[in-house]
Amino acid sequence: MDMVDTKNILVNFTTTYSSTNLTTSAVWQFGTLEACMFIFSFISGLSTHSYIIWLIIKGTRSKIASEFFNLNLSVCEIILSVNSLFTLSIKWFPNLTTLVQLLFGNGITGRPLFQCLMCVERYLAVVHPVTFLKFKPLRYRVICSTTIWIVNFGSCLFCMFTFLSLTIYIYVWFYLLQFILFFSIQLFCLLAVLRALKQPRPGERGREEENNMKRRAFYIILITTVSMIITYVPHTITGVLVVVTQQSIQVLWSISFICYMLGSFIQTVLYLQHQTRKLSCLCSL
Repeated sequence: MDMVDTKNILVNFTTTYSSTNLTTSAVWQFGTLEACMFIFSFISGLSTHSYIIWLIIKGTRSKIASEFFNLNLSVCEIILSVNSLFTLSIKWFPNLTTLVQLLFGNGITGRPLFQCLMCVERYLAVVHPVTFLKFKPLRYRVICSTTIWIVNFGSCLFCMFTFLSLTIYIYVWFYLLQFILFFSIQLFCLLAVLRALKQPRPGERGREEENNMKRRAFYIILITTVSMIITYVPHTITGVLVVVTQQSIQVLWSISFICYMLGSFIQTVLYLQHQTRKLSCLCSL
């Protein structure tokens, strides 16, 4: 029975087959839709997240500390945007293949881990404010971010060697287990904040500012969770179907590919909308 090419599965390229097992010797090819998405991801992702990084860096030390995870997430998104350009250039520069394979792990682990960390931070701010204040200083955020970058680099190495030598089954389970873990944590944070909103603490009634902070935290976690679902669920389901059926369904890969590319922009729009609102309030003073 023919097996699906590893590279073609992961980047939605034209599928080729081997007579015995998974192979990595296929030519990287892609259609007009994929090429347009790569270009869109590179231009819009690089510009918007560069702007977000500039907004954060130009702020005060307290602003950098409070949005340090968002800063790291934007760095992840810029890496993904640049990798889109590298992927688009593979047909002309085949030597970029290994680099593309390496950076692919950043989208599997780096992006969702920082999204998850942002949700945990907001969960602590609402449900466990004393603990949140204890770990609020910048040094703790730097430690957490450094740990995530180390884990992310390990994921990148794993993806690179998976492309080169291992089977697609290992990749799918590696991908699926991470999604289930990260999604479960975000869902827990979402439900915990929602419960805190419905059960205000004694003396908290009438404190509209604090309640508004909780609502903002809830909506941010909700949008982050929905963004993660849009980004990873179609891709995960398609990968599992490929393993089960031993067939590559081009329509499903196209849909999951578009969702994967567009999912990050929900988080971007959320942040920029929040910044625009703050700037508008300052201008009206």
